[in-house]
This record gives sequence, structure tokens and C-alpha cells, in this order.
Amino acid sequence: MKLIRHEGYARAGLIGNPTDGYGGKTISFTMTNFKATVVMYPWEQLEILWSQEDKNRFDSLDDLVEDVNLNGYYGGVRLVKATLKRFDEYCRAQEIALSDQPFSVRYETAIPRGVGLSGSSAIIVATLHCLMEFYGVSIPQIVQPSLVRAVENEELGIACGYQDRVVQVYQGLVAMDFSSMEPIEGYECGLYESLTADVLPPVYVCYDTEGAKTSASVHGPLRTRMAERADLQETMEQIAALVPEARDALSEGDHPRLHALIDRNFDLRAGLYDIREDHRRMIETARGVGVSAKFAGSGGAIVGTYDTPQRFEALVTAMSRACPAWRVIRPQIPGSR
Repeated sequence: MKLIRHEGYARAGLIGNPTDGYGGKTISFTMTNFKATVVMYPWEQLEILWSQEDKNRFDSLDDLVEDVNLNGYYGGVRLVKATLKRFDEYCRAQEIALSDQPFSVRYETAIPRGVGLSGSSAIIVATLHCLMEFYGVSIPQIVQPSLVRAVENEELGIACGYQDRVVQVYQGLVAMDFSSMEPIEGYECGLYESLTADVLPPVYVCYDTEGAKTSASVHGPLRTRMAERADLQETMEQIAALVPEARDALSEGDHPRLHALIDRNFDLRAGLYDIREDHRRMIETARGVGVSAKFAGSGGAIVGTYDTPQRFEALVTAMSRACPAWRVIRPQIPGSR
């Protein structure tokens, strides 16, 4: 029996988000600290196995409430099922014949849930790559992120941009430009470039271990607000304009400039919608020890740069004192030494 296994990694938006859903530009990276794993193998029937996030049997009502608070009302089975459907539709549209061999598929994830580290799309990316290997189907790399986005946006009605899916497909440090999208095989695609992670200064990620929420709770209302207020588009354009400057700072090794640009990203973003008080306090606590700080995604996790090991230790201490649930890590970025 051939066992197929693929992984999708957590990501952090270094600069430019959330403009990826509005024709902007971003730079993001994946980190191997946290991953979702999907396993697929031939079986008698097509079977999607449930994981811990999908359980429907509980020891008590309190146990159920704790599970909902941690995992929400939706587990990952819907993500897997929607990916299978979209993959089949893609193959039909491309006139790719698939074998009749059914399979069993299961997933597990260690990506912190609901803190803006893109756990849902990691499951979809890993599932898509399993399907491609299982059926021997080659999908252009540039198309894969848009197909993954379609699973969430069109199949499941989850408001989302392109950034997370791009960086999780390409992996490592990736620069993205969504200002000139072009259709390829029926999917809108941008310009994506893998960068060497060695150009980065020391980077940290801090996330709230108790701050679970869905990114749709942020992106959905933002889209409505963008449609109602023309001035917010100008703010989006200002955020996107930070990305070329950040690329210059990276190539020139100008870490103080990158620090300032990262801070500016958050300050501009704060004008797009109300920031939760605990999320703002996370930013302010980090900046208080001299590191840069912005949201890594939709909120609940932050990312930034620091200059010395002593600064990192001061950050760990400050965040822990401010809230015991805030955990600071050094992201392990593919392609870095």
C-alpha cells in the first residue's frame, strides 16, 4: 500500500497584508515550527477520517464548550471535502482523466488555531498536494494558490485573500504582487517571487495561545467597510507601497528601515478597522522593548524584527509578564541557514 504524506506550514505576513485581497503587494514567510499533515492511501471506499478538531463525542457539556472555544464549530473535514470537490472540477475542466481508485484521507494539525497563522489553508494545500501525487496530476505552481483560495472563498464562503495560499505553496520567504492578475487555466494569478530567507534580520513571532477566532470574522466585515468607504482604499494603497521599500531595505541590509516599515504597516492597518484591545496591547508590549511589531495575519499573532539576542530575551520576558498566554518563538523559515 502506497502511503502519501504532505505538509502545509504556518505562515506570517511580514509586510503588506491585508492588501493581498485588494490588488496590493505583500512579503510573507512560512515556518516549520507548526504544520498541518495530510495522509492519503488507497482504500476500498473514499473515506475522510475525522481528527480531534472534528470530534462529536464529549465527556460533558463543559467539555463541549471548551472544544468549541478552542476549535470553533467547524473542524477540518469540510476543508478536505471541499478540496476534493474542487480538484475534481479542475481536472474535468482540464480534461484530465482520473482513475477510479478510491482512497482514505486524514489530516492532523499542530498550527495554533484562530490566531492568524493560516491553519485552514495549510490543510487545503497539503490535501491538494496529496491528490496531485495520488492521481499523478501536475498543476502549475502559479495556479495552485488560486485553486486553494477558491476552495475557501467559493466552495465554503470564507472571505480571504491570496497571500497565505501563495506562500504555503511556494514556501520560504516570498514576495507577491497582486496588482496585475492574469487568468491561467481559469484562475486569476499574480506575480510571485521566492526570496532567500538569509536576507532577513532576526525575526520573531508571538501568538496568543487562548485567542482563537476565525479570520473570516475580520476579513468579512473589512470587505463590507471597503465597499462603503472610498478613503480606505487609499490606506490599502499606502500599505502596499511599503512592500517595494521593504524589498529595498532587505536587499541593502537596512534593518532599521525595515523595522520602521513594519511598524508603519500596523499603524496604517489600525485605520482600517477597530483593533481588539488585547491585540493592541500585544503590539504595544513588543514595541516597548524596542522590537518592530505588526499583525502576522488577521490578529492574535504578531511578527517583527529584533537586533540582538538580549533584545529577544527581553521580549520573551515582557510578553510573558503582560499575559501568560502569549508565547514568543523564533520562526524556522525554509531556505534560511
